[in-house]
Amino acid sequence: MAAQKINEGLEHLAKAEKYLKTGFLKWKPDYDSAASEYGKAAVAFKNAKQFEQAKDACLREAVAHENNRALFHAAKAYEQAGMMLKEMQKLPEAVQLIEKASMMYLENGTPDTAAMALERAGKLIENVDPEKAVQLYQQTANVFENEERLRQAVELLGKASRLLVRGRRFDEAALSIQKEKNIYKEIENYPTCYKKTIAQVLVHLHRNDYVAAERCVRESYSIPGFNGSEDCAALEQLLEGYDQQDQDQVSDVCNSPLFKYMDNDVSGPVCISLTFSLERKRFLLRLFFTRVLRRFFSTSFFSSQTTTHEETDHLHSISP
Repeated sequence: MAAQKINEGLEHLAKAEKYLKTGFLKWKPDYDSAASEYGKAAVAFKNAKQFEQAKDACLREAVAHENNRALFHAAKAYEQAGMMLKEMQKLPEAVQLIEKASMMYLENGTPDTAAMALERAGKLIENVDPEKAVQLYQQTANVFENEERLRQAVELLGKASRLLVRGRRFDEAALSIQKEKNIYKEIENYPTCYKKTIAQVLVHLHRNDYVAAERCVRESYSIPGFNGSEDCAALEQLLEGYDQQDQDQVSDVCNSPLFKYMDNDVSGPVCISLTFSLERKRFLLRLFFTRVLRRFFSTSFFSSQTTTHEETDHLHSISP
């Protein structure tokens, strides 16, 4: 069966080459017919699981469409070539081709298709190169935002934010979450704004930046319904406990249903004794907020280790 499909693919390639030839009575290549044959060859090679040959056929199809000024079809062919590279586990190369396809979709005036292609590329590369995935998700969000499709845009920003937290890029995560919150406010989804405020505060406290966390809550008072909400009251208690180094109060807030049921896959935060020295308490509070961040952003975005070796060594060095 595979051999038959390979032969079928080779026949289509030969036909495509004939369409590209010129002669005394044929002055211009027939790019449209050649592209069609290359596309058929790619399908045949794919069915035979000859992904390298399928990829090459897709690339030839793309070039033929470009020569014929058919940008949308060229982009589709580049995207298919990328999917063949995915089958070959060549993910960075696959993403490059899909990005190229998305740019052509934009040039062709089909931004929705461009955004979907970028999102697919992000999913492909997420586990291999999270930094690249963040970039792709942010690009996708920008495309959707330009098209005033804010719900789709904010969904992609959320994916970027979670990856930034996973990569411990907390400064960037705080900015990304702020952008999410701004969009949710624009579409008047105020309850989700409250949850994004909680996420921001957790990120800021993990960065040991109480001032930024407090400012975040203060600025959120302008969101309709936030002041006086359960979320607001919990955050005010959390900030008070953190400022006073009161681990019991911090632990009570973070173990409340509002925080605890954000993700049930993670065990509760560690309790921290108030008898620790100030330096040790601050360090353990940072570890504590790492645990809370895991709960908030889901275990799939964090290492399964409770602490790094570096953190453990530091913990022992400041023990009383």
